Order: sequence, then structure tokens, then C-alpha cells
Amino acid sequence: MTSSLDSDKPGVPSPIAGKKDYKQRQEDHDLKPTKGRGWFKFQLLFGVVGLFAAFLLARKPAAPLPEAYALCSKENDKIYLVDDKNTQTQCIVVEGAYIVGTGSLDTVRGNWSKLRPSQVALEVRFIKPGAIIIPGITDSHAHILEYGATQQLPLEGSKTIQGIHFARRLRRLSLSSSTDAVARVREYILSTPEIYNDTTKLITGGGWDHTVWPSSTWPTAADLEADSVIRGRHVVLQSKDCHALWVSSKALEISAPFPDSVEGGVIVRDGNGAPTGTLLDNAQDLLKQPELTESDLLRRFKVAVRDAHKYGLTSIHDAGLNPKSLAFFKRQAETGPLPIRVYGMSFFDENEPYWGNTSRPIIGGESDRLSARSVKIFADGALRTGGAALYEPYADNPTTNGFMRLDPEILFKFIPMFLRDEWQVNVHAIGDRANGIVLDAFEASLKGANVKALRPRLEHAQMMTKADMARLGKLGVIASIQPAHAISDMWYAEDRLGPDRIKSLYAFRSVVDSGAKITLGSDFPVESMNPLAGFYAAVTRQSLDGRSPHGPDGWFPEQCLTRQEALRGRNDNRPCIGKRADFTILSQDLMSVPFADILATEVHATVIDGRPVYGNI
Repeated sequence: MTSSLDSDKPGVPSPIAGKKDYKQRQEDHDLKPTKGRGWFKFQLLFGVVGLFAAFLLARKPAAPLPEAYALCSKENDKIYLVDDKNTQTQCIVVEGAYIVGTGSLDTVRGNWSKLRPSQVALEVRFIKPGAIIIPGITDSHAHILEYGATQQLPLEGSKTIQGIHFARRLRRLSLSSSTDAVARVREYILSTPEIYNDTTKLITGGGWDHTVWPSSTWPTAADLEADSVIRGRHVVLQSKDCHALWVSSKALEISAPFPDSVEGGVIVRDGNGAPTGTLLDNAQDLLKQPELTESDLLRRFKVAVRDAHKYGLTSIHDAGLNPKSLAFFKRQAETGPLPIRVYGMSFFDENEPYWGNTSRPIIGGESDRLSARSVKIFADGALRTGGAALYEPYADNPTTNGFMRLDPEILFKFIPMFLRDEWQVNVHAIGDRANGIVLDAFEASLKGANVKALRPRLEHAQMMTKADMARLGKLGVIASIQPAHAISDMWYAEDRLGPDRIKSLYAFRSVVDSGAKITLGSDFPVESMNPLAGFYAAVTRQSLDGRSPHGPDGWFPEQCLTRQEALRGRNDNRPCIGKRADFTILSQDLMSVPFADILATEVHATVIDGRPVYGNI
């Protein structure tokens, strides 16, 4: 919107109307340059040029990296190898895409001259004072393309569901309408011409969380239709935990008719039995949506990779929420190296023929950076949406104890088949009943198997009985956990589970003490992609602003992980000799700074195969 004081419009007075222009003022005051003024101008110009030159020098890119180089800290032992001995060292030596040496500066120089006597001296570079190097950060459970989709229209942080009338009241109160979910959809449409001008365009977004809204009720299509800008449009909005869709009346109309019930899912209905606009878990599959184009997928991928590099991630395990994601990654890998390492989980559909003996696992090679040797199976829903399968009913809804998304017999049938054909089996399990059933299936399937090679995983393992925690460690099944979930859910979880069962939720310390191995992720876009947020959550069990329902010591602080455990859980490609040169340079030592300072850590550089993809060295 332009101001009524725009001076370039005819008939509109200048904001300095009534004041004389510069030429007239110069004549009035006889502002003829004098020698003194000219010398002053020369000095000023010289100073400006000098400052500009200094700015250019400061922004001068680092000299090109040679094929081989040593990267060191002037402060001894600021490189964390995260090996079995928790070794810290001064330098790493990179040749091509690999680590070829570690040790003190004198040691790596001496070894280089012995190993490469005919080559030039090893070029040594130093990280900034106070900085550290850690192995390239891995996110062991995330959803890459879904993240890119939510960034298009992010609803994370919306505090209310109300529409434009509420937004107007907020504006009258000088508050931001961005706290309102419906208003965000409206603002997105108004700010996106190709969407605003074409009412047939699909509108997608995500991140809404009904548990933080005052009513804690499910959103409805009517909430969207109440806004004149949104009304009649095709809108599909993913929930924060990716276990629910909030859709418009148009989306319901396109997908109708709906069945009376859905195994492993819920169609939320009104008093007359009509769908309201919220679909949970398996019911989400009933929604008919236009096929995404390759350019749509590529745009989402680029957004996710851009942010991943910024946060120091070198590898992401994509947890197979959408079966089309892995197919897209495969097509991208055929055109050249992926910009980040992707470990893709193949989506399991019980209604499709078994494919474990006809498909070959993909192991990332020298250039493509894609691996796909695991299958992802969903056992139950999510705690936030009331779909986690519990042994006892929910404390805040005694009519249900959640649900399994598939018949347990499916697990007993297919897990041993995939293990036999050498696939890693990763099973989503949230509630204590779901985790118990999945462990029953693993226990029956792993007899005589090479567990270390197959590396079966429980994805989330959020709530477990003490007996099942012990069994987890005994079986050798890996717990793939997301510490940031704990600090998100701690505000409502006790209402949902009660004061006794809450103690078995996110009991990370108990899981580790049972002998189980853990791997850490974020589950982005459910939580922040920033791995430092997950690290902080694991070691403090406090919200990012230092709060918890149990006070400043954290939520059940006895369940905290150590910093070493939290760091180890984020790395699966450690910088030892012979390994690929993936590492992350951080601005400060997150292993020793006060807890309150962890989140102030910055990423100086993200390096994959010895070359920076973010920052420089």
C-alpha cells in the first residue's frame, strides 16, 4: 500500500512541502565549496572507500581448498572423534573425500611427510578460537519432503483456531494475527498471487497443534469456510505430529463418499455422522489429492536441504511417511550426487504384495549418497492425537485406549520375512501396548538372526513398561528417540496419562540403563530441525526458554542423557581414518558451556566429503 504523501504523484504534496529544495537552499546560503570543505569531502570519501575495501576484504571467500589439507584447533584437542574411547584430538587430515589422519599438528605433519614424501607440504588451516569440530550431524528420524511442504504455509506456533473476525479483534488490540491458524491460511492466499487468482489451486501447509488451542478441540472444515477468502478452496493442512489432516469442505467433497469406519484410523464426525474435516492416522489415506509434480517435490527438497546444511546436518534418515519420497530420492540420485546423505526407509503397505525378496537394498556408493536398506512399519498412532495404543484407557478420555494401525498378526508375519531377506526393520511404536506388541514380534523373529548386522529399530519408543525396557536391551533392538518430543509433550502428557503412567514416558535414562542402544533424531517437521534443540532437550529436559512443569531442574531430570550420550546419538559417520570426511564445525564447545548457552551455538561450517556445503574452512 502506498502513502497519500507519495511526492511522485501529481497533486500530492511532498512530505517536506513548504520547505525549499536543495538548489534554492544552496543559493540562499551561498554553499559554494571552499578549500576546507573540499578537503573534508576528500577525507570523507577516502574514509568511505577505506571502509568499503575493508568490508570487501572481510567478505573475501576463503582460498580454494586443496585436495588434501589438515584442519586443526590452536587450542589442543577441540576435535571430538566420538569413538569408543571418546577421543579428542587437535587435527584431522582430509584427502579427497576421506579422513586419512588424526592427531596433534606435529604428528599429522610427520605422518604426511612419510606417507607422501614426493608431494608438497600439507596445507594446514585452523578453526576459529573457541570453535570445535564434531562428526557430521545425523538426524535419525525425519520427514524431508514433508518439511519442505510445511515451510510453504507454516502453522507451527498458532495459538488459536479462530478466523478472520478474531484476527480483526487482534489487530484492534495491536496483536499479531499470526497467532491464529485460519488467519495464517488467509494471509498466505492473499500474499500468493497464483493461489489467490486461481480458486482451484490446492493449498497445503502444516504444523497445527490442537493441544495448545484454548478449546483443545479438533479443527473443522467449517472453521475454514467461515473466512470469505478461504471459502470454496481446496485446503489440506497437516498436523504437527503428521498423524492428522485438517481439510476444507472442498477437499471433503472431492474425496467423498467416506466409509463408515477405517481400521487404524478415525474420521472425526459431527452429531449427524457427517465428516467434520479432520482425519486421523489411516483415515488420512482416504483423502484424494492432486499428484505433486517433480518440480513441486524438488522445491520441497531444496528447502529442506538448505535448512539442514545451515543446522550442521550431513545425513538424514527419512522415515517413510510418504512412499513417494523414496522414489523421488532415487530419481534424484540417478542424475548426480544428492546434496546431503539420505537414508531412506521404504514404506510398508500390508495390502501390497511382499517385496522384500524381489527388491534389493540400496547402499550409498561413492557418489550418490543414497541408502535404502530398511522398511518402515507403523504400529500405532500418536499420543498427541490420542492414537497411541495403551494398555489402559486415556486418563482424559476413558472411552479409548488408542488403537493399532494394523493387526498385530501382520507384524508376526512380515518382520521375520524382511529380516530373512536382510532388511533393517524399523517399526513406529508410541504407546506402551504398541511397544510391547512390537517387541513380542521382534523377540519371535530375531532368534538365530545376526542382530548387530540387521540393526532392528523401534521408532520413537516413547512409552514402555520397565519389563519391556529390559527386553529392549536384551534383544539388541535400537531405540530411535526424539528428545525434543519430551519438552513439547511435557505440558499436556500428564493430563492424558495420569501421574503414574507419565513416569514411563520419554524415560531416556531408564532405556539406556537397560542396556539398549539409542539413536537420536528430531522427527522434523514435527519438531525443529535444529539438532542443538534436541541436544539441549536431551541433557536438560527443559523448554527452550528454560522452563518445565517440574521447575528449573527439568521435567523428570533423573531421565536426562549425558552430553556424551546425546552427542554420540547424533553421529553415525565418525571422523576416524578411512571414513568419509563429513563433519560439522560449531562456534563453541557445547560439551562444556553452561546449559543455558547451548542454544547460542552457531554452525560455522557443514562439510560433506571434505568440502563445505555451508560456511567455509
